[in-house]
Amino acid sequence: MGQNYIVTLGEIMLRLKSPGHEKLLQSPSLEATFGGGESNVAVSLANYDLNARYVTALPANSIGDSCVQFLRSMNVDTSCIIRQGDRMGVYFLEIGSGPRPSKVIYDRSHSAISEAGIADFDWDGIFKNAKWFHITGITPALSQKNADLSIFAVKKAKEKGLTVSCDLNFRKKLWKYGKSAPEVMAQLMPYIDVVIANEEDIQKSLGMSIDQKIGGSKLSAEKYENLARHLLTSYSNVQTVAITLRESYSADHNGWAAIGLSRGDSHAVFSKKYDLKDIVDRVGGGDSFGGALIYGLFSKKPLQDALEFAVAASALKHTIPGDINRVSIAEVTALMQGDSSGRVQR
Repeated sequence: MGQNYIVTLGEIMLRLKSPGHEKLLQSPSLEATFGGGESNVAVSLANYDLNARYVTALPANSIGDSCVQFLRSMNVDTSCIIRQGDRMGVYFLEIGSGPRPSKVIYDRSHSAISEAGIADFDWDGIFKNAKWFHITGITPALSQKNADLSIFAVKKAKEKGLTVSCDLNFRKKLWKYGKSAPEVMAQLMPYIDVVIANEEDIQKSLGMSIDQKIGGSKLSAEKYENLARHLLTSYSNVQTVAITLRESYSADHNGWAAIGLSRGDSHAVFSKKYDLKDIVDRVGGGDSFGGALIYGLFSKKPLQDALEFAVAASALKHTIPGDINRVSIAEVTALMQGDSSGRVQR
């Protein structure tokens, strides 16, 4: 790989999913794959022919080996992954259908990355030839060590002149070590240039609120434009805010769109809205949006174009099993140009 790396940092987990739409252990089998917010973004970026470097800690055992081999097979640079700790984080997934929601159960306490500290990593190597750094609100939720790690990482990235993006990614089940999300995220925010969020993240991660039901079936884009503007006013360093708008009609039928606002713009931009029916797997949908948005902004596309690309890429992810998005630029472009017929491509 050449220059201009995009670096992501976080936890990749072993994903254990029940077959099809079955309840967990309804059948005595689980489908094993790998996934995690920041690694999912790295894979998307590699799919778009960018140089993606992923940083984490994995145990020095055969499961860790398999994970590294998987990332390498997806053309992700794994040279800065450290091998230490006793275990890899695990999550169990049950895909919902109709009125039954999907269910996630975490088993990630004392994972290798959650117990890794600042001194365990080679920061000069991590940011060598890098232009962009991406992190999420998941990593600082794992442990106090990881909160310190995340804050140090964004500071270091800014010292080296990188653009820094953060997907706020609020996870209620993870904030267990005595700190609240707004308390910790407020320490990261002064170093963030691009904020990615959904209808819940800004409210729960930053303590900002609007009169909008989270996870409702009808979202007001105008309210989220006001929320994005409030975020830009609150943090003078943030240059761009992108918010996904998911209208949940059922577990496998969602409305999907996004808005974006950059500093100095008089109006937000709004993407096309997709009516996602018969969703195959929405886990990783936000990560696929984030990866595609970073691709667009990194490629110097106008915010409207970057937003449209990101929403289309994520709409396609909802049709693909697993955490990661496996689509190419050409496939996303085809959807953006109106080719959603499902006909055989010859």
